[in-house]
Amino acid sequence: MKLETLNFYEKVYEVARLIPYGRVTSYGAIAKYLEAARSARMVGYAMNGSHTKDVPAHRVVNRKGLLTGKHHFHGTNLMQQLLENEGVKVIENQIQDFDRLFWEPMREL
Repeated sequence: MKLETLNFYEKVYEVARLIPYGRVTSYGAIAKYLEAARSARMVGYAMNGSHTKDVPAHRVVNRKGLLTGKHHFHGTNLMQQLLENEGVKVIENQIQDFDRLFWEPMREL
């Protein structure tokens, strides 16, 4: 499906589905890729409602690598657990080695 035929949230979900296993990206990086650089919050809102859509929302964090969306996941530390299951180390809600794990859709797609 071509991105231009989708609404903004659906576009966000399509990009998020492309984030490789064991990697993370930011709300802003997705917004920038979708040519809506000032819409990082809208990407966040999309991620909040993505849990029933087979979207790896746990791989989307803030620009500093913080798990700012973790309260939208069921369970105490589900977002962190999902990331750690993929080999991503998280300490005090902060992705460790963030620069190495960061997936930049503008470069990679």
